[in-house]
Formats: sequence, C-alpha cells, structure tokens
Amino acid sequence: MAIAAADIAAEDLKGMQVTNGVDEVAEVDAQMGGSGECVDADSDDNADNANGEAVAKKKKKRKKKKKSGAAPSVQTTPPSVGLSQLFPDGIYPEGEFQQYKDDQRWRETDEEKRAQERADAEMVNSVRKAAEVHRQVRSYVQSIAKPGVLLIDMCEKLEECSRKLIEENGLEAGIAFPTGCSLNHVAAHWTPNKGDKTVLQYDDVMKVDFGTQINGRIIDCAWTVAHNPRYDRLLEAVKEATNTGIREAGIDVRLCDIGEAIQEVMESFEVELDGKTYQVKCCSNLNGHSIGPYQIHAGKSVPIVKGGPTTKMEEGEFFAIETFGSTGRGYVREDLEVSHYMKNFGVGHVPLRMTKAKSLLRTIDKNFGTLAFCNRYLDRLGEDRYLMALKNLCEVGILDAYPPLVDQKGSYTAQYEHTIYLGPTQKEVLSRGDDY
Repeated sequence: MAIAAADIAAEDLKGMQVTNGVDEVAEVDAQMGGSGECVDADSDDNADNANGEAVAKKKKKRKKKKKSGAAPSVQTTPPSVGLSQLFPDGIYPEGEFQQYKDDQRWRETDEEKRAQERADAEMVNSVRKAAEVHRQVRSYVQSIAKPGVLLIDMCEKLEECSRKLIEENGLEAGIAFPTGCSLNHVAAHWTPNKGDKTVLQYDDVMKVDFGTQINGRIIDCAWTVAHNPRYDRLLEAVKEATNTGIREAGIDVRLCDIGEAIQEVMESFEVELDGKTYQVKCCSNLNGHSIGPYQIHAGKSVPIVKGGPTTKMEEGEFFAIETFGSTGRGYVREDLEVSHYMKNFGVGHVPLRMTKAKSLLRTIDKNFGTLAFCNRYLDRLGEDRYLMALKNLCEVGILDAYPPLVDQKGSYTAQYEHTIYLGPTQKEVLSRGDDY
C-alpha cells in the first residue's frame, strides 16, 4: 500500500509541475503582450523573440535550482549521510596494506595474481564501504562513550548511525551483529536488553564490538574504552597483541604460529592496580576467526595462545584478528542473561509445533538470515512475547544462544580487533583507522 500511495503522489506532483509551467509562460506572455490582451499575428517579430528569450530564461532558472540540492560532501554530527552520497563515484577508501613475508613477496609482481586482484576489485570495494561506515560510526561513538552514558542509549545511537550510513537494505546491507559493550570482567557477548539501566562509570573497562555488512561481507572490529589511565598498560598490551597477530597473518601461515606470537607479546606486559601487579594474560579460550559471506565464524579459529591448530591461512580469505587480555584467570565461561542469538548456518528444515516459533522464525529469516541478532532487534521489529519461542528454536537446534563470556569477578578484560583480507598480492587491514 505504501508503494501505491507513493506512485499516486508522484503522478499528482507531475501534474502540478505541468500546470505551474503553463502559468509561468502565461505570466511572461502577459508581461510582454501588455494587460493580458491578445497580440496580433502580424505584430513585430521582436516581441515574439523577446517572449521566447524570457521563457528560456525561466527554464534556465529552474535548472539551476536543481543544482542547489547537490549531495553533501561532508558527514553530519551525529553521522546520518549515506556513504554513496559522500563517495558519488562509488570508490571507497582503502584500508592499510601490509606486505606478505619474504616467501610470498613474489605475489606483488606476478601477473596472474595482479589479474586476480583486478577481478576481485568490485567485491573488495564493497567491503571497504562497510569498513568506512565502521570508522565513521565509531569515531562518533568515541565522542559519546563517556562516564554517565546509558549504555542502551549509546548502543541504539550507534546502530541508528550504522543503518543510515550503510544505507540499510534488508539482508543486502546493514548491521552484521549486535553491539557488544561488555564491562570489566565480562569479555564479550553482552548488550543491554530492553529496560536495562546500566550506566558507564569512570572506572569501567568497556569493550565496544560491532559489525557492518554489504552483501554478507562482514567487517568485525572492536576496541576498548577506559577513562581511568590506570588501565593504559592493559589496553596497550591487547592492542600490541592484536597488531602482532595482524603482522604475522598471511597466506600459508599456520594458525598455531600466530597464536604463539600473540601470547608472547600479550604476556610480556604487566599492569598495577591498587598496589598489586598483575601479568596480563591471554583469554586462552577466546579466538579470532575466519569470516565467510553471512557467516561470522566460517570454520577456522585463530588462537591467541600457543598450541593451536596447524591449519594454514589461504589466499582470498577474510579473518577477524582479535585478542583479549585479562587481569584475571585468562579463561572465560558463560554467565548472565542471554541477549545474542544466531541461526545455525547449515541447518535444514526442522518441523515446528509451536505457532509463535514458526512466526518468529519467519521474522528471523527475513531480517537476519544467518546473521546474529539480539532481543532489542526483535523489539524494534514489533515482536513481543517471544521468549518461549526463542527457547523452542534453540532447543530444536535452529538457533544458538550466545550468553555473555566472563572471567572471574573483580578482574578486567580488554579487546582489540580488526578484519583483514588476504589478497592475491598483499594483505589489507580493512578496518584500520587513525584511532587504532
């Protein structure tokens, strides 16, 4: 119905434009012919020429008016301008390029690899758009993530900006997963549910983890907010560990070697809190991961400690390189209220008896597919009384629930993460920005 109404309104507008055009010409004729009287056919040709010139000037003025509505060239605050308007040529900013190690440097000049790079250019450009959205949105969020902010308000502002900048379009473009804003000993997978009143405090350590996607190509990127400088060494340790993982990553690199390098850097740091010194520990059961189209965890895990799998990275793969450091045990477990859910990527048809579960699954398939979502996203779509249906979908194996992951109480955890692409000639840190 909305489309039909819009079409009717458009036709009315066209009619008005034609009428206005006739009125304008009549007005010019009246001015040139005098007091509305008809001009004889054998009147002076100069009068006709003058009329023609006046009408032409009117048309020219109307054309110039259209130029005043040109696309904006700068972003607003808060961000609200879609990226296609800021980059009308459709070419989006590149990330940070890094060379492969010596045994792969031949790729830079190999004609076959360079041809493959050109063939992949359109796909990579679309992912760069998602990355630029992430950079612009997080720049704004960094300005509002201050002590006293209500976390549910921060998340909703972040998500609204993401939807506008990426020009949300169903499953083709939008948010890739719920905004994580896990605090202190909670390392990951916490986002406020409806009615939550959690407020960011000066002494909190908050991990902000959110994602954007174009055609299922996901940018997964995170950073840590800590206003009290006593946590600086913790944040520095994790940032350096993540950058080490990025530097070590590459085609034919074993995943276990990356984990060993990360651990060596992370655990070389210490942090002093309340007169006690803590070695920064890797959260040993948290990993980076490969990313596939519409699949946030595509099968390969990038460990952050030594002793991981000997599986190798391959050309053309996308990876989220993320590390978590902790002043606690360095081992997380599931706890607290669940907010994150995701449909199993390879699940087939599963018969359902509960009517509400069937209806909810249709909503999930239409709006999220196999991308992660949270309770707030269902609330936004107008779903209500869905908790039993969610539980049923999890019990039959259609959905998986992802509870928050926590270290011991009283400890502090930090996270940094970037999405990288292993291109034919070099690797690209797609989500790299001036901030981290």
